[in-house]
Amino acid sequence: MPRYAMVTDLRKCVGCQACTSACSAEWDVPPGFARTRVARTPVMGTFPDLAAGILVAQCAHCDDAPCLAPCPSGATYRDANGVVQVNRDLCIGCGFCVEACPYQARYINPAIKKVDKCDFCGPRVARGQEPACVATCTAHAKFFGDLDDRHGDVFRMVYTEGARRRETPQVAVGPNVYYLGKPAQVKLVLDTFPPRKPKLPVAGTLWEKLARPAVLGIVGLTFIGQAVAFFHQLGHGEKDYED
Repeated sequence: MPRYAMVTDLRKCVGCQACTSACSAEWDVPPGFARTRVARTPVMGTFPDLAAGILVAQCAHCDDAPCLAPCPSGATYRDANGVVQVNRDLCIGCGFCVEACPYQARYINPAIKKVDKCDFCGPRVARGQEPACVATCTAHAKFFGDLDDRHGDVFRMVYTEGARRRETPQVAVGPNVYYLGKPAQVKLVLDTFPPRKPKLPVAGTLWEKLARPAVLGIVGLTFIGQAVAFFHQLGHGEKDYED
C-alpha cells in the first residue's frame, strides 16, 4: 500500500499561485478560503546578500495528526495510504479539528457547514492522475508520490537529498509535506512559518479527555453485556435441547 507524501522544491517555486488556483477550481473552494496557500517570507539580510523564501502549504497529513482525537463524530480519520480524510456525512461542523491543526490547514466551508481541507486530491490519484496543484505547477516545483517507492522522486528527495518537515521540537507530529532547497532558504521558510501549538476550545478538550473515553467505555460495556447475554441465552438453549 502506498504511503503518500508531497515535496516542494523551494529552489524552483516562483510563488505564482497556480497551485492555489488549480486547487480552488478543482474542489470548488469558496472565495476567501483555500486548501493550498502560498506565503512569502520577508526579505532578510543586507544588500547584496539578500534572501527570501516561499511557503506552499496545505494539510500535512501528519503521522500523529492532532486533528483526529478531538473529532467527536469520527469524521476525521486516516486512510490506508496515511492520508487524513474528512467524511462529510459524519462531520457536524463543530470546528474542534480546525483549532487543533498546527498548520491552520482546515476551515469550515460556509456553503455546506462542513470541514474542508486538502486530501491530496484522492479522487484524481485514484484515477491515476497527479494532484491538481502538482499537475498545474508552472515551475515543476511540486512532487507527489509514495514515500516507500525507492525509485520515486519523493523517496529520493526525502531520504537522499534531505527534504525537511515543517516542525519544531515543540510541535513534532510527523507532517508528510516536505521542503527541499538550499539549507539557508529552507531554514528561513521553516523559521518564518513554524507550526503553532495545537489549540482546542474548552469543549474540545473536555471531549478528548473525558467525554470520548466515557462514550467509548459505555459502548464497550454495552457490547460486552450484549455478548454475555447472547452466550448465556445460547447456553440455556443448548441445555433445553439436551433435556
